[in-house]
Amino acid sequence: MSDAVFEIKKSKFLEHRERGNLADSYPKTHTAEQVLTLAEATRGVAVAGRIVGLRTMGKILFAHIFDHTGRVQICVRKSEESPEMFDTFVADVVVGDFVGVTGEIFRTKTNELTVRVESFQLLNKCLRTLPEKYHGVEDIETRYRQRYLDIIMNQESRDVFRKRIEIVKSLRRSLEDAGFLEVDTPVLQTQPSGALARPFHTHHNALDIACTLRIAPETYLKRCIGAGFDKVYEFARCFRNEGISATHLQDFSMLEFYAAYWNADVMRTFVADMIHSLINRVFGTAEVKLHGHEISFSGQWPVYDYSDLVLQDCGIDIRVESTKETLVAALKRKNIHLDDLESMNWANTVDSLYKKVTRPKLTQPCFIERYPADMAPLARRNAKDPRYVDMWQFVVAGVEVVKAYSELVDPLDQRERFEEQMRAREAGDEETMPMDEDYLTAMEHGFPPIAGVGIGIDRLTMVLCGCDNIKDTVLFPLMRPVAQRSAEEAQ
Repeated sequence: MSDAVFEIKKSKFLEHRERGNLADSYPKTHTAEQVLTLAEATRGVAVAGRIVGLRTMGKILFAHIFDHTGRVQICVRKSEESPEMFDTFVADVVVGDFVGVTGEIFRTKTNELTVRVESFQLLNKCLRTLPEKYHGVEDIETRYRQRYLDIIMNQESRDVFRKRIEIVKSLRRSLEDAGFLEVDTPVLQTQPSGALARPFHTHHNALDIACTLRIAPETYLKRCIGAGFDKVYEFARCFRNEGISATHLQDFSMLEFYAAYWNADVMRTFVADMIHSLINRVFGTAEVKLHGHEISFSGQWPVYDYSDLVLQDCGIDIRVESTKETLVAALKRKNIHLDDLESMNWANTVDSLYKKVTRPKLTQPCFIERYPADMAPLARRNAKDPRYVDMWQFVVAGVEVVKAYSELVDPLDQRERFEEQMRAREAGDEETMPMDEDYLTAMEHGFPPIAGVGIGIDRLTMVLCGCDNIKDTVLFPLMRPVAQRSAEEAQ
């Protein structure tokens, strides 16, 4: 929009503001969606929102009012009884402005339910012109930076975010129905805990201490279990200072929940039922399309052995190549390149290998189980084979959506694993977990058997809504400042 056009709109706005024409409220009786359920000749209908389409044909004007539920058509006629209303509307209202109208429902010749306006109130002016309505907001950069425009103009985006809200509501309902309690745990922590990830660092001025933003709520939620709350959950904002990809964000929403006296197998049944219920409630169909693949969530989902899949996909048996040295040698024989290989320990190397050769092939919903113990320092060892932990992941379309395991409640075993993590950190692995004495003290006071789950809300929404990028599911993803981006491009 040119500076001249902006100045004209600004002048109009100032004029209306000085005249006191901009009301601070409007007595709505219906949303746009509700208007479309009304019978013809219904009177006294009051609706308010943004004008997103407007056309004048002689002495009649049609426009669309948009609110959070959708849009509804309104009609303003120039009558002999009150010609001034029509003239005022034409003179004062443009696309983008907020108005409230009251009138009677009728049906046009094209059979569209419409509000015949009997009175209106200007609520606020739009100083910047909205994008052209037929193409919406197509530029990806604009969609992410100015999400409000994307939501106003693109029905697909509105649908994704409404479904995300319903997804969260459905998950919460399932947990509440099962007796789980919603709790809050700290976002500011004195050390990272609960996952293998690189944290964001900050400083607490009042206490003069170094802090990190949480990478997961796990260890605090398990403290709640130890305190006697047998079932707890949290929708937690988490922060991990890692790379960006189509399925990764540095700040993301995670649902974690824990149940005393359950194990990983009980939890797997519960999660499967919960996701099936979610899909039925929100989508009404078990079939979605993602990256050109038809994905079916119906029926029971298969369960695969982690090591078997890696062996099948690249010919490397991680049960045999059980040290970093032998695994690296096997990678060289197979001519498989992994980034940052030198800085990773054996567990992270295995994880990187799996993500490269196996996970992209897992299109249909499935569970992966029997992970090596070194890959999950907070998970319980399998009673029959302690080389593995009782852990599983739920994967769809090459994306890890859910991770769960029987929790480690043995404080002596936990201390040993923390010590292993510390040795890996000293060797250069920045994503290991530090020694957490406060958590160990809580464990030493006694934990019951526990099973826990983590679900990435952004990823789950991405998969179920068929989005190509995880940013399409986040209202306001973090972006470089425009000035910095322009400077980098200029170079």
